[in-house]
Amino acid sequence: MNNMKKLLLIYLFLNYSFYSEAQNIEWISFEEAIEKFNKEPKEMFIDVYTNWCGWCKKMDQTTFKDPEIVKLLTGNYYCIKVNAEMKNDLILNGDTLKFIKYGRSGAHELALRLLNGQMQYPSYVVLDKKLAIKKTIKGYKSNYQLKSELTSPVPLAPSPTN
Repeated sequence: MNNMKKLLLIYLFLNYSFYSEAQNIEWISFEEAIEKFNKEPKEMFIDVYTNWCGWCKKMDQTTFKDPEIVKLLTGNYYCIKVNAEMKNDLILNGDTLKFIKYGRSGAHELALRLLNGQMQYPSYVVLDKKLAIKKTIKGYKSNYQLKSELTSPVPLAPSPTN
């Protein structure tokens, strides 16, 4: 009987570990995404956030933990998180992008370019296989809303609450 309990515990642990691992999006840096993209072109899903954004944190705790969203994002995109207020420089196509004075606290030039200067958090940008902006999604989205936005062939109108 003792061996049965041990086997059951091992089984539950392994199942839980696999399930937990499967529920996470593998977020990579913009630099890593470009390296991967150069080897294998794939669309990119970019989460533009700030450290102080409550809705950004809610997305991380809810929508980005949803199994359907995890599967949709990891199966179709390189998933990138970009802190709109990061201070480190980023070299992109020989151009150095920096944190600059913008608004009250400033913003990184990468975030400014991705969002076309319309800084709202959270925001999500989908880049196509030519690295052109395919779609911009603004505001907190439930799993259903984000799935609809990502699977809709045409950009959807913004919801009245965002």
